[in-house]
This record gives sequence, structure tokens and C-alpha cells, in this order.
Amino acid sequence: MENYRFTAFEKSGKVLFDEVWSFENEAKAKAEGQKEIELRGVAAQTHRLVNSAGKLILFHV
Repeated sequence: MENYRFTAFEKSGKVLFDEVWSFENEAKAKAEGQKEIELRGVAAQTHRLVNSAGKLILFHV
């Protein structure tokens, strides 16, 4: 399992979520991460999911 950091923000810059999620690989992180983002109701908010090296896996402005 690899760790990925998920962060979501309001337009004001307030952090809504800043969490570490674990997935088997980047493909799973992208697919399952998107589902989790939608479940949390922040798909329309600015958010990002990055791997431990800082590579963007998911990003929305």
C-alpha cells in the first residue's frame, strides 16, 4: 500500500480536509479517490490528491 495525501479547500483558502489515504497503486488511487471525494461532497471544491513524491493524481480548481 502506498500513501497519498488528499486536501480540499474552500474558496477562502480554509482547509476542509487534509488526510492521508492508502491505496495499492496510482490507478486505484485515482479511481477510488474520486469516489471518496464524491462521497464527501467536495467534488466541486478545489482539491488535490498527491502521492508521497508530490505527483498530482487528482486535481480540481
